[in-house]
Amino acid sequence: MSPAVASLPDRLGGAPDGKRSLRLWLRLLTCSTRIEQTVSQRLRDEFGSTLPRFDMLSALDRAGEAGLTMGEAAGMLMVSNGNVTGLAARLKADGLIESMAGTDRRVQRVRLTPAGQTRFTAMARAHEHWIEALFADLTAAEADDLTRLLERTKRSLHATTPDELDPRS
Repeated sequence: MSPAVASLPDRLGGAPDGKRSLRLWLRLLTCSTRIEQTVSQRLRDEFGSTLPRFDMLSALDRAGEAGLTMGEAAGMLMVSNGNVTGLAARLKADGLIESMAGTDRRVQRVRLTPAGQTRFTAMARAHEHWIEALFADLTAAEADDLTRLLERTKRSLHATTPDELDPRS
Protein backbone atom coordinates (compact mmCIF):
# COMPACT_ATOMS: atom_id res chain seq x y z
CA MET A 1 0.00 0.00 0.00
CA SER A 2 1.44 3.40 -0.90
CA PRO A 3 2.17 5.89 1.92
CA ALA A 4 -0.46 8.29 0.56
CA VAL A 5 -3.15 5.63 0.83
CA ALA A 6 -2.02 4.43 4.26
CA SER A 7 -2.24 7.95 5.69
CA LEU A 8 -5.77 8.68 4.49
CA PRO A 9 -8.00 9.48 7.46
CA ASP A 10 -10.98 7.27 8.16
CA ARG A 11 -13.75 9.86 7.85
CA LEU A 12 -16.26 7.47 9.39
CA GLY A 13 -14.23 7.16 12.57
CA GLY A 14 -13.67 3.42 12.37
CA ALA A 15 -17.24 2.30 11.85
CA PRO A 16 -18.13 -0.87 13.78
CA ASP A 17 -18.69 -4.12 11.91
CA GLY A 18 -22.41 -3.40 11.64
CA LYS A 19 -21.54 -0.43 9.41
CA ARG A 20 -19.05 -2.32 7.24
CA SER A 21 -21.42 -2.54 4.25
CA LEU A 22 -22.25 1.15 4.47
CA ARG A 23 -18.58 2.04 4.65
CA LEU A 24 -17.84 -0.21 1.67
CA TRP A 25 -20.62 1.38 -0.36
CA LEU A 26 -19.32 4.88 0.44
CA ARG A 27 -15.78 3.92 -0.60
CA LEU A 28 -17.04 2.44 -3.88
CA LEU A 29 -19.13 5.53 -4.53
CA THR A 30 -16.23 7.86 -3.75
CA CYS A 31 -13.88 5.97 -6.08
CA SER A 32 -16.43 5.75 -8.88
CA THR A 33 -17.32 9.43 -8.59
CA ARG A 34 -13.66 10.50 -8.57
CA ILE A 35 -12.84 8.42 -11.66
CA GLU A 36 -15.89 9.77 -13.49
CA GLN A 37 -15.03 13.37 -12.59
CA THR A 38 -11.43 12.96 -13.73
CA VAL A 39 -12.35 11.33 -17.03
CA SER A 40 -15.11 13.88 -17.67
CA GLN A 41 -12.74 16.78 -17.07
CA ARG A 42 -10.07 15.28 -19.34
CA LEU A 43 -12.61 14.68 -22.12
CA ARG A 44 -13.72 18.33 -21.86
CA ASP A 45 -10.17 19.68 -21.72
CA GLU A 46 -8.59 17.55 -24.43
CA PHE A 47 -11.49 16.84 -26.79
CA GLY A 48 -14.20 19.39 -26.01
CA SER A 49 -16.46 16.42 -25.36
CA THR A 50 -18.54 14.90 -22.60
CA LEU A 51 -18.66 11.45 -21.06
CA PRO A 52 -22.10 10.70 -22.55
CA ARG A 53 -20.79 11.58 -26.04
CA PHE A 54 -17.78 9.32 -25.49
CA ASP A 55 -20.03 6.50 -24.26
CA MET A 56 -22.29 6.81 -27.31
CA LEU A 57 -19.33 6.80 -29.69
CA SER A 58 -17.93 3.78 -27.85
CA ALA A 59 -21.21 1.87 -28.17
CA LEU A 60 -21.34 2.66 -31.89
CA ASP A 61 -17.71 1.63 -32.32
CA ARG A 62 -18.50 -1.77 -30.76
CA ALA A 63 -21.56 -2.13 -33.01
CA GLY A 64 -19.49 -1.63 -36.17
CA GLU A 65 -21.06 -1.09 -39.58
CA ALA A 66 -24.40 -2.50 -38.44
CA GLY A 67 -24.84 0.48 -36.13
CA LEU A 68 -27.46 0.65 -33.41
CA THR A 69 -31.07 1.67 -33.08
CA MET A 70 -31.85 4.39 -30.56
CA GLY A 71 -33.42 1.75 -28.32
CA GLU A 72 -30.34 -0.48 -28.48
CA ALA A 73 -28.07 2.47 -27.69
CA ALA A 74 -30.30 3.52 -24.78
CA GLY A 75 -30.17 -0.01 -23.39
CA MET A 76 -26.39 -0.20 -23.66
CA LEU A 77 -25.92 3.23 -22.06
CA MET A 78 -28.69 2.65 -19.47
CA VAL A 79 -30.42 5.95 -20.31
CA SER A 80 -33.78 6.90 -21.79
CA ASN A 81 -34.51 6.87 -25.52
CA GLY A 82 -35.03 10.63 -25.31
CA ASN A 83 -31.54 11.17 -23.94
CA VAL A 84 -30.02 9.05 -26.70
CA THR A 85 -32.04 10.80 -29.40
CA GLY A 86 -30.82 14.24 -28.28
CA LEU A 87 -27.26 12.99 -28.02
CA ALA A 88 -27.46 11.42 -31.48
CA ALA A 89 -28.79 14.66 -32.97
CA ARG A 90 -25.79 16.59 -31.60
CA LEU A 91 -23.31 13.95 -32.78
CA LYS A 92 -24.91 14.02 -36.25
CA ALA A 93 -24.65 17.81 -36.37
CA ASP A 94 -20.94 17.43 -35.59
CA GLY A 95 -20.52 14.89 -38.41
CA LEU A 96 -19.50 12.06 -36.07
CA ILE A 97 -22.45 9.74 -36.70
CA GLU A 98 -24.90 9.18 -39.54
CA SER A 99 -28.35 7.69 -39.95
CA MET A 100 -28.74 4.47 -41.87
CA ALA A 101 -31.56 3.60 -44.20
CA GLY A 102 -33.73 0.88 -42.77
CA THR A 103 -36.84 -1.09 -43.59
CA ASP A 104 -38.85 0.50 -40.78
CA ARG A 105 -38.87 4.28 -40.99
CA ARG A 106 -40.02 4.50 -37.36
CA VAL A 107 -36.76 2.92 -36.17
CA GLN A 108 -33.68 5.07 -36.55
CA ARG A 109 -30.30 3.32 -36.86
CA VAL A 110 -27.04 5.22 -36.57
CA ARG A 111 -23.38 4.40 -37.01
CA LEU A 112 -20.06 6.17 -36.83
CA THR A 113 -18.91 8.22 -39.81
CA PRO A 114 -15.25 7.94 -40.84
CA ALA A 115 -14.65 11.23 -38.98
CA GLY A 116 -16.46 9.79 -35.96
CA GLN A 117 -14.30 6.67 -36.06
CA THR A 118 -11.13 8.75 -36.22
CA ARG A 119 -12.29 10.97 -33.37
CA PHE A 120 -13.37 8.04 -31.21
CA THR A 121 -10.07 6.20 -31.79
CA ALA A 122 -8.13 9.20 -30.48
CA MET A 123 -10.48 9.59 -27.51
CA ALA A 124 -10.36 5.87 -26.68
CA ARG A 125 -6.56 5.84 -26.74
CA ALA A 126 -6.45 8.80 -24.32
CA HIS A 127 -9.21 7.29 -22.15
CA GLU A 128 -7.29 4.03 -21.80
CA HIS A 129 -4.19 5.96 -20.73
CA TRP A 130 -6.14 7.94 -18.10
CA ILE A 131 -7.66 4.79 -16.63
CA GLU A 132 -4.25 3.09 -16.52
CA ALA A 133 -2.83 6.13 -14.71
CA LEU A 134 -5.69 6.24 -12.21
CA PHE A 135 -5.11 2.59 -11.24
CA ALA A 136 -1.30 2.69 -11.44
CA ASP A 137 -0.84 2.30 -7.68
CA LEU A 138 -2.41 -1.17 -7.77
CA THR A 139 -0.23 -4.15 -8.53
CA ALA A 140 -1.44 -6.57 -11.18
CA ALA A 141 -2.43 -9.02 -8.44
CA GLU A 142 -4.33 -6.33 -6.53
CA ALA A 143 -6.14 -5.24 -9.69
CA ASP A 144 -7.07 -8.87 -10.40
CA ASP A 145 -8.30 -9.34 -6.82
CA LEU A 146 -10.35 -6.15 -6.95
CA THR A 147 -11.86 -7.14 -10.30
CA ARG A 148 -12.78 -10.58 -8.94
CA LEU A 149 -14.34 -9.09 -5.81
CA LEU A 150 -16.30 -6.51 -7.80
CA GLU A 151 -17.58 -9.22 -10.15
CA ARG A 152 -18.73 -11.18 -7.10
CA THR A 153 -20.35 -8.02 -5.71
CA LYS A 154 -22.15 -7.44 -9.01
CA ARG A 155 -23.55 -10.98 -8.93
CA SER A 156 -24.70 -10.43 -5.35
CA LEU A 157 -26.41 -7.16 -6.30
CA HIS A 158 -28.28 -8.86 -9.13
CA ALA A 159 -29.31 -11.75 -6.88
CA THR A 160 -30.70 -9.55 -4.10
CA THR A 161 -34.48 -9.77 -3.94
CA PRO A 162 -36.91 -6.96 -3.04
CA ASP A 163 -37.83 -8.90 0.12
CA GLU A 164 -34.20 -8.87 1.23
CA LEU A 165 -34.20 -5.08 0.90
CA ASP A 166 -37.28 -4.68 3.11
CA PRO A 167 -36.11 -3.74 6.64
CA ARG A 168 -39.21 -5.37 8.12
CA SER A 169 -38.28 -8.85 6.90
